[in-house]
Amino acid sequence: MRGTQINKRKIFNDPVYGFITIPDELVFDLIEHPWFQRLRRIKQLGLTHLVYPGALHTRFHHSLGAMHLTTKAVNELRLKGHDISTEEARGVATAMLLHDIGHGPFSHTLENSIVTGISHETISLIFMHRLNKMFDGKLELALHIFQNKYPKGFLHKLVSGQFDMDRLDYLKRDSFFTGVSEGIINYERLLNMIDVHDDNLVIESKGIYSAEKFITARRLMYWQVYLHKTVLVSEFMLMRLLKRAKQLRMAGEKLFATPALDFFLKRDISEKQFLEDPSVLEHFSRLDDFDIFTGMKVWTGHPDKILSTLSKSLVNRRLFRIELQNTPFEPDYLKKLSAKIQQQFSLTDQELDYFVFHNETSNCTYQSGHDNINILFKDGSIVDITEASDELNISLLSKPVTKYFLCYPKGVVSFV
Repeated sequence: MRGTQINKRKIFNDPVYGFITIPDELVFDLIEHPWFQRLRRIKQLGLTHLVYPGALHTRFHHSLGAMHLTTKAVNELRLKGHDISTEEARGVATAMLLHDIGHGPFSHTLENSIVTGISHETISLIFMHRLNKMFDGKLELALHIFQNKYPKGFLHKLVSGQFDMDRLDYLKRDSFFTGVSEGIINYERLLNMIDVHDDNLVIESKGIYSAEKFITARRLMYWQVYLHKTVLVSEFMLMRLLKRAKQLRMAGEKLFATPALDFFLKRDISEKQFLEDPSVLEHFSRLDDFDIFTGMKVWTGHPDKILSTLSKSLVNRRLFRIELQNTPFEPDYLKKLSAKIQQQFSLTDQELDYFVFHNETSNCTYQSGHDNINILFKDGSIVDITEASDELNISLLSKPVTKYFLCYPKGVVSFV
């Protein structure tokens, strides 16, 4: 821990917001902790840089940005007469700072391959509990806010909700680094329009058009960035690559891996073990994008056909073909395609599953009836944005959209 003589009122020069000031000495010490510094080594958007080359920003960037917006939101609410103490301001800023500390490398890809049965939200909570002990209980209030156990519920809504500072930052930041201008939102206008009514965050009616833009931008960013078809195929290829690596390692095969990665490749870890065995979190805290990518680079020369082929494909960006459509694929089409690929690439039945796979993805841009984005009118009435908006598409965005995709190697001879 740094000595008290260190100036802890530091600033970061952020490309999105300009200068970000560290609001509190506790926040400074948490940022300095190796567990938080690990977020510098985890990209915010995983493999999205394979589509948008500029998308190389990290979870560290995002966490600082979300904390910054939370601090600005608290200041705005104070100006509007809401009582938020210094301790509460520190608690909500700390909760937001640490909200993503449980993310592993390549985020959701890891959750579905080598670290299963536990979400990054749960791991974040475990990290926060451990940090709370290290910092002599100073994170107690932040933990209550993070878990929505604090009497002032609106503080939790700043951290987690349909209109929270997490979403506000990642939309602004991700659109900036990807160059996808459709995701740009007027975050300053939105922050100036927030208020609290009956312990819920609301947006003043004069900010309704900015709120509409926020929802529309989120939809566009999902389909253009987060669920872009090339991002989907690369992430599912990585999932299969890591599952194959784990399958080989658990079968007793020697496989190059960093100690942190090898720890998770050679054993199945349950949520109970995360909670009860401190060594599990310690190994997880050393795991980042570099472990995965280093493994992939070495595995390009591995004798296992599945492992080497998938590794070469991702390292050299020779991705599988992906077909994306609004309806499920016909079973007969899948059967014929699988048979053709199996024959053309001389695959066994077990190997085929790694080379031909299909799934679905869905996105509900706005869930009406669940933690609504409410508009506050001058007469004191509160109306959900889907009813208050004169944009017909806002109500349509509350319905989930599902798309189906099919992935397989390029160069398949036509079988039609």
